Amino acid sequence: MSTPTSIVVFDGVCNLCNTTVDFLIRHDRSRTLRYGSFQSEHVATLLRSHNITETPTTVYVITPDNTVLTQSTAIIYLGYHLGGIWKVMSAVAKIIPRPLRDLIYQWISNNRYRWFGKKESCRLPSPEERSLFV
Repeated sequence: MSTPTSIVVFDGVCNLCNTTVDFLIRHDRSRTLRYGSFQSEHVATLLRSHNITETPTTVYVITPDNTVLTQSTAIIYLGYHLGGIWKVMSAVAKIIPRPLRDLIYQWISNNRYRWFGKKESCRLPSPEERSLFV
């Protein structure tokens, strides 16, 4: 029986997003996270199956029970998933009311290209990482 996976949907041309995916790959000891960029047709189809049709402006996490998490809630979920200090930091962050957390998330998201830059094309996984991408 295979282990349930969560799918992290990210902006494949965003440097901050790609750095975050690299971080998650390094720290996901259970290897149950999978990754896909907004720009992928497969991921676009997956998002449409969840009635998400607008141009994505947030990270999405699709959990094993098919729940779609966004913005700060998605980030907190990923911290819990990683465990250790990341789980503790996520528990602390969860104390902050969601509207305030999401406001901070949106501020970072709206400025991510200006602050961190943008790639000309999507991130390509290394041969070792290929099995982690949808």
